[in-house]
Amino acid sequence: MTESRALRALREAIVLEHMESQNDHDFDTSLNTFPNPRYEIIASGQVLEGVDAVRDYWRRTRAAFPDQRNKVIDVHHADDAVIVEFELQGTHLGSLIGEEVTGRSFKVRMAGFFHFDKDVLVCQRVYGDTATVMAQLGMLEVPEKF
Repeated sequence: MTESRALRALREAIVLEHMESQNDHDFDTSLNTFPNPRYEIIASGQVLEGVDAVRDYWRRTRAAFPDQRNKVIDVHHADDAVIVEFELQGTHLGSLIGEEVTGRSFKVRMAGFFHFDKDVLVCQRVYGDTATVMAQLGMLEVPEKF
């Protein structure tokens, strides 16, 4: 295996471990996939930097959606990133920002860009459709036709 293929394989393994450990709520393993955790949630504009901020984000989101999980659809490689298309789903069983709990579930397709410096994960940038999630939870009415 060439060095670039080996690097790609290592990066992909890190990303898949990161994602699967979140499904298992094994956040210590998730955090250990990068030395200085950084999340950028594009839909909300949130930037979470450091172990405490990222761990708190996971704690809050899993309190609101305790069964939240991801399903990898496809993995793509770039020069300095692994891009993952995934399906995120969960059930709204707790309040995230003070909203009324709906008990409804969501399922939405998303993309995560996992940026690397050589073999070190430095940032996860998540792109997702918040309007679809809110509509599925009954928190946003979307017209069938525009």
